[in-house]
Amino acid sequence: MDSTALKRTDFQRISHLVETNCGIRLPDGKRTMVEGRLRKRVKALGLQHVNDYCRMLFDQGGLDEELIHLLDSVTTNKTDFFREPRHFDFLVDHAVPDLLERGVRPLRVWSAACSSGEEPYTLAMILRDLSNGIGPFDMTIDASDISTRMLHQAMTAIYTEQVVSPVPLEMRRRYMLRSRNRVSQRVRMTPEIRSMIAFHYINLLDEGMPFSQKMDIVFCRNVLIYFSRETQARVIHKLVSSITPGGYLFLGHSESANGLQLPMKQVAPSVYRITDGL
Repeated sequence: MDSTALKRTDFQRISHLVETNCGIRLPDGKRTMVEGRLRKRVKALGLQHVNDYCRMLFDQGGLDEELIHLLDSVTTNKTDFFREPRHFDFLVDHAVPDLLERGVRPLRVWSAACSSGEEPYTLAMILRDLSNGIGPFDMTIDASDISTRMLHQAMTAIYTEQVVSPVPLEMRRRYMLRSRNRVSQRVRMTPEIRSMIAFHYINLLDEGMPFSQKMDIVFCRNVLIYFSRETQARVIHKLVSSITPGGYLFLGHSESANGLQLPMKQVAPSVYRITDGL
């Protein structure tokens, strides 16, 4: 047996720590993946082996300072521009017109678990296009994640041309700037789009509401799948509590809030309209 490999007991301690702090489950089958991700952190700290890292965490008092880096290392961050595009169609065709017709101003949008920023930038481009088309309306877009590494990447607003390929060409021309270095094949969101979004570090498991005012639209997609059903219910309850009556909650297509006895009604696949306040 490789003496430098992540011990099962250490993996179990890490797994418990991660689920307690951010709700993400790490079953035993993820041990090799976790070990691989932690090796980068081990190297950054000048340690020899991943088990040295675990001793530093649990036996030498390093947990408080290292926890945020540990969570950064083991969380999965998968996102795309225009991911699950039917949600954006519903947003433009139904949700936003409904809210504007009811006099909601400004329109408050939250992209929870935004990862490297593709979702909030998609929202910003779509809402800017809609505003240009039907007449200007005030809006705010907040985006949050538990990974400081992903938030930093999102705030740079720089992506490869391959990553932005799902964005329609005309939208790319309006809202993206190509690098002067053509070899790099990178683009950056325009200042207009960048200025529309405020990024925040938010742990969805923390107590209390993350914002002083309730939201009208919340996207929290493809993060609940990593939680236990109990944690899913807790997070969905928090999300619903943060949305104004008549507002909308968008979950991932493989996620559901059915059966939770919350004041909301499903109005499209994995889209819910809040019917009353909590």
